[in-house]
Amino acid sequence: MVAVKPSRHDGIGMTSERTRLRMIERLREKGIKDSDVLTAMAMVPRHLFVSEALAIRAYEDTALPIGFGQTISHPYSVARMIEVLRNGKDMQRVLEVGCGCGYQAAVLSKLAREVYSIERIANLLGHARRTIRALRIANIKVQHGDGHIGLAEVAPFDGIILAAAGAEAPPALLAQLAEGGRLVMPRGVGESQQMVLIERQADGYHEQVLEMVHFVPLLPGVA
Repeated sequence: MVAVKPSRHDGIGMTSERTRLRMIERLREKGIKDSDVLTAMAMVPRHLFVSEALAIRAYEDTALPIGFGQTISHPYSVARMIEVLRNGKDMQRVLEVGCGCGYQAAVLSKLAREVYSIERIANLLGHARRTIRALRIANIKVQHGDGHIGLAEVAPFDGIILAAAGAEAPPALLAQLAEGGRLVMPRGVGESQQMVLIERQADGYHEQVLEMVHFVPLLPGVA
C-alpha cells in the first residue's frame, strides 16, 4: 500500500475522516461489496482532487466539475467500475483512459502494482500529476495522449478502465488486453449509456451489460 500524505484539510469539517467514512457507508448501502475497494476509497482524500471551493462537497455521491468540461466521477461510479474490473483478484498492470484530476488513478494505485493513465487535456494532466506527486504515490504513470490508442508499448494490461463514454470499445484497447483481462467502460452517447464489462478469453471477447450510467464523452486526439 502507498501511504497518503496528510493534508491541511484532513480532520476538519466536510473533509474529515468521519465524513470520508460516511461516504464508504453509503457505498456499502448502494451495493459495493469488495472490502479492498472500500478500503482504497477510504484511503484517498477526494477533496484534494477538486478545487478548494468544492472541497466541502467532495464526499457527496455526486460528480463535480474539474474544468475544461470534465468532471470527477461519482464515488459510486468509481467504486463500482473498479470492483467489476478487479473481480476480487489482485491486479498487476492497469490502464486508465481519462485521467482527469487523477482521483480514480489514485484509488487504483492501492489495488494494482502499476497504473498507467492517459489524459487528452494537457492542463488537466498537469493538475493530476501535481496532486499525485504531492500524495507521494509512486506507482502511477500519467501520459498526455489519445485514449483511443492506448499504450501498446507497455501492454498487455490485465485491466483497462475508461472514465468516458464511447460508442464502442476502441479496437486498440481490446488488442492491449491480456488474455483473462477485463475492460470496463461506459458505452453509448448522450443519456443512453450503459456500463459494460468485456473479458478477453481464449475464444474471443465476451461482453456483459451491467447498469445505466452517465459519463462525459470519450473524445479523440489531444488538447
